[in-house]
Amino acid sequence: MTGPDRLDDTAANHERVETELIAQDRDAARVTTADVDKTMARQLVSDLVDDGVVTAVPDQRVLVHEPSGEAFNSIRQLAVFHRGWSAAQDTGAEDE
Repeated sequence: MTGPDRLDDTAANHERVETELIAQDRDAARVTTADVDKTMARQLVSDLVDDGVVTAVPDQRVLVHEPSGEAFNSIRQLAVFHRGWSAAQDTGAEDE
């Protein structure tokens, strides 16, 4: 385009803004795991133990995440793992 019409063409701006909004929507839909603090981790793992998703093995001092079979010696690591694992399971269910 040449002349004054070239300045009025906003198609590229629209596409750029739309791409940014789509990226923000994807970010908002993702589960974050970096924000799991010690208190939140304890509560989540306590709930998982109550629900039978996590089993404590006292003599080995580990917590076993039953659905995946993974063992953890840190409550926070287990909480972060479970949040990511749950998000992956939810994504897989949506794809089907």
